[in-house]
Amino acid sequence: MAKFSVIYDACVLYPAPLRDLLMQLALTDLFKARWTDQIHEEWIEALLRRDKYDRKILERTRDLMDASVRDAKVSGYEELCEALVLPDPDDRHVLAAAIKCGANAIVTFNLKDFPSAVLAKYGIEAIHPDEFVYYQIDLAPAVACAAIKRQRESLKNPPKAKEEFLAILQKQQLPLTVSALKTYIELI
Repeated sequence: MAKFSVIYDACVLYPAPLRDLLMQLALTDLFKARWTDQIHEEWIEALLRRDKYDRKILERTRDLMDASVRDAKVSGYEELCEALVLPDPDDRHVLAAAIKCGANAIVTFNLKDFPSAVLAKYGIEAIHPDEFVYYQIDLAPAVACAAIKRQRESLKNPPKAKEEFLAILQKQQLPLTVSALKTYIELI
């Protein structure tokens, strides 16, 4: 089992291509992915506000995530929230969950909402999803690329060529990842 542990913030779970990428990587055992029911509810609510999604389908996705990644859900963190100070008080539950499960990092687009001075007190860092995925590729190219290939090959309606898939990842604000994957294009 991987020793490096991360909390996925809700903002990295509601773009479906990024969520799928992070889930495929979570299945590799390169790291331990964690989240909470509250994080699930945040990404589901964010998508429901767009009026294009059905709650039952999103809840099925949530349930599949929970079933796919062993021991991913964190609980019992709520009592820590009140003592935490972050620029956005609504993000305290993410840090509390990270503290509770001993996570090394929070994977988030909202780096400013998780100041390094605050997180350092708990031995946690905030990391952009692009840097996080890039590090996984750099750490274990064959393992990470095999997971990414599974994601690409799961796209069947319509199927995605490698270059099309990289364009999708580019739209997810993953330029470092795309650059690294171009080096390993034969593996994806």
